[in-house]
Amino acid sequence: MRGRKPTGSEQRCRLCGMTNIRDRPEEIEGGLVPGHWEGDLILGAGGASAVGTLVERATRLIVLVPMATRRADVAAAAVAGALNAIPAPVRQTLTYDQGKEMAGHAGLAAQTRMRIFFADPHSPWQRGSNENTNGLLRQ
Repeated sequence: MRGRKPTGSEQRCRLCGMTNIRDRPEEIEGGLVPGHWEGDLILGAGGASAVGTLVERATRLIVLVPMATRRADVAAAAVAGALNAIPAPVRQTLTYDQGKEMAGHAGLAAQTRMRIFFADPHSPWQRGSNENTNGLLRQ
């Protein structure tokens, strides 16, 4: 039973139709232009609670999104509601990790009219502003 699990056609954990962070425009990298967001999900003790964190890269504006559960439809609706409360010129792109809560990313992109990019697995430095914010919130 120990050891590596066999790899096969199991794809339940992968997101369909995602755009990789490498396809992101160069202007985002510097963090000088406002409107580019990073997002993540923080789970509470035992997974009983969930809070979405959205950080704007240039201004460091933080938006906390309370969620009842971490299901994909609930997460997409909550993040869309929080982002739609922000003026359209200041919400252009969202960079997120490849968590299962973003399985509804196509609907989220349609609701918010934002381009959504996904960081590589196990690469937290690609969303550094958000990871730093999550660490501060956990403290």
